[in-house]
Amino acid sequence: MQKTFQITTAPAAGRFVFPALVRWYARGEGAAYALLRFGYGAIIFTHGLPKALGVSHGSMANPMAGSIRLIGEVMGLPFAPQLAFLVMLLETIGAAMLALGLLTRPLALLMFVEMIAISYAMGPTWPWIDRGIEYPVLLALAALYLTLRGGGAYSLDSRMRREI
Repeated sequence: MQKTFQITTAPAAGRFVFPALVRWYARGEGAAYALLRFGYGAIIFTHGLPKALGVSHGSMANPMAGSIRLIGEVMGLPFAPQLAFLVMLLETIGAAMLALGLLTRPLALLMFVEMIAISYAMGPTWPWIDRGIEYPVLLALAALYLTLRGGGAYSLDSRMRREI
């Protein structure tokens, strides 16, 4: 059964159905979601690659040391070097897999947890000019959406028929 939108401009004008608009939306929505998933993975990958390669990233001379400090000193978690290594793996290998739509739900869930933790560590400041947490909060919400939605039609999960 094909869904259609019904738009009423005025009671006397009657109802208008736009099946072409609905078909266009249905085709474009899957591609737009794939673009969102790919873009999310690519953005996260750009944060993991400097950690993996041991090169500077923006104002951070040593991003891996920065992650270890954030996890150990700011968040007070034990095993900071090991957790930072796992974060680096998530932000490189996991991000590449997410961009391709492989194991989308579990990886997006892990990224959601990571972004909530980063928001907690950086918070509670909201204005972006004061090192605000808008960026990780937005990434957390996008990761939650990816977790709930899965890989989508244009994903390796879909091709392999193994949507988790």
